[in-house]
Amino acid sequence: MTGERCRIDRAGVPPNLVAGPGRPAALPLGFTMHVAFGAQTLVDAREQAVRYVAGLAILRPEVALGVARLSYADAWHLAESLFCGSVGPDGETCVDVLEHPGFHRAAGINALSWGEGDSY
Repeated sequence: MTGERCRIDRAGVPPNLVAGPGRPAALPLGFTMHVAFGAQTLVDAREQAVRYVAGLAILRPEVALGVARLSYADAWHLAESLFCGSVGPDGETCVDVLEHPGFHRAAGINALSWGEGDSY
């Protein structure tokens, strides 16, 4: 298959999680990167993974925060989301950690915040 590219299907991934407001448009091919690291507990691993993903997104804005997932090293098929992903009134996506308290918030400084009861 020299010269051919393998097409990776992104079916089921909402477009706003691939490239949110203020982010470059999604590329035609999608890939994932798996990073292994150690932690004492799953809670510690979640916190560390969120820091890694947030730091990488600062350095590389094309990295999609909303689709970041965490799993045990030997159980990739049981990966869980790291970020909320709730969709706001203007189509933005909440980039706060999963199961966060309070209002949802979009990416960026002074970005939109919204609550569960807000009508749109």
